Amino acid sequence: MLKSLAKQSGAALRVLLVFTVLLGVAYPLGVWAFSRVPGLEHQAEGSLIERHDTVVGSSLIGINPTFDGPPTRDPWFHTRPSASADTPLGQGDPATSGGSNLSAFNPEQVTLVRERRQLIAEREGVAPSTVPADAVTASGSGVDPDISPAYARLQTDRVARNNGLGDAQVRALVAKYTSGDGIGVPSVNVLELNLAVRATAAG
Repeated sequence: MLKSLAKQSGAALRVLLVFTVLLGVAYPLGVWAFSRVPGLEHQAEGSLIERHDTVVGSSLIGINPTFDGPPTRDPWFHTRPSASADTPLGQGDPATSGGSNLSAFNPEQVTLVRERRQLIAEREGVAPSTVPADAVTASGSGVDPDISPAYARLQTDRVARNNGLGDAQVRALVAKYTSGDGIGVPSVNVLELNLAVRATAAG
């Protein structure tokens, strides 16, 4: 019996060592080596965006820019709302990303969407009925980096006015940063668009 137990323990130990080497050493090293293949390194490092040798964010993580002044003087394009934000249009916490999991007919969700629509309409100086759906609903992750072209166009006049730019200039930037990434639905990356607006305004 002891001999059988020792034999089984030895076999188990050998299996443990083999899989430790394979899955704890060889596999991670293989993944790391594959990520160094030219053309893949940028994505493997988190699709980071740098300006003047400083990382300013990731094209994969949307963080709503903050502005302390009156909403109508806000110079930035904004992302979709985050379910983790303390206020209807506040900045969410990427460390606790996630959706609200509330249905479209939940009274709390209905009230929140109505409040967001009113706040955005006031900020942009438009009728609430013109505010697109993605402007008032949080994404599943809460850190969606993209918005719809419709939401970007809604913000164009305010952004142009508060950056001293012409509407045509900002609309051209929106068109430039509109792509069909993801599932092929046109979208606009907010961080990249805001960086382009800032660079254009700086001359």
